[in-house]
Amino acid sequence: MHIAKKMTIHEFGTEHNDTILMFHPLGVWWDIFEYVIPTLEKEYHLVIPAMPGLDPDRPESTYTSVEDIASEAAKLLIERGQKRIACLFGCSMGGGVVTRMLAEQKIEADCAVIDGGITPYQLPKPLTYLIGVRDWCMLMIGKHASLKALRRMVDPEKFSDDDVAYIRKVFASMSSKTIWRAFYSCNNYSMPQPVPQPPCPVQYRYGEAEKKARAWDIAYIKKTFPTTEFVEVPGQGHGESFTLHPEQFCKDLSGFIKKSKGVK
Repeated sequence: MHIAKKMTIHEFGTEHNDTILMFHPLGVWWDIFEYVIPTLEKEYHLVIPAMPGLDPDRPESTYTSVEDIASEAAKLLIERGQKRIACLFGCSMGGGVVTRMLAEQKIEADCAVIDGGITPYQLPKPLTYLIGVRDWCMLMIGKHASLKALRRMVDPEKFSDDDVAYIRKVFASMSSKTIWRAFYSCNNYSMPQPVPQPPCPVQYRYGEAEKKARAWDIAYIKKTFPTTEFVEVPGQGHGESFTLHPEQFCKDLSGFIKKSKGVK
């Protein structure tokens, strides 16, 4: 664990040269990747930032913005002399950070994976504000919900009581300011105009069960990064690839990295 100025950085497999920078979703902590770390760290150097406001080691922190987190992560790598890495990976909110980093091009990557990534709305500001209020209200309800109530909100065949207890603990740790900033920033972060095209292969992955919910994001990425490869994963929902199917996730991610680097 490395305490940077704005973010706590967790690292694994530091003996390896190929680095994967991984960004977690909203509503969970960095340790959501615990299912895939043991496999990936055997071959890759994993750098996993704990985003402000979602950091159990810094409970007093508050979420900043997608732009700030993308900038800070790039700055950290550049200061270490890691201007080029093997892969940028982010899920949901983390996918938004990857999208922003691809546009900024402050660091180089052999490839990037946006897993159900959130993209900015192209709507009038008053409407985006109302959507933000709606999202804030929904998560504030979840923040104060009982375990029993949260249990009814998730698929019992996929998530255990321990999983629900984890979600409740994370929700309870988030301040109302973090909830507002995270939702609003994820839905409205800025992109440079015109948007530079990524100089590396990009995948946008999404679960079959979330295809409808991700329609806006898929359309945005198709328009913004037209060379992106879209991968629909059968039978999966949002953010389930590295939690419920860790072996397949590691195989797919490693395979994409090797293909991008020209390694057989």
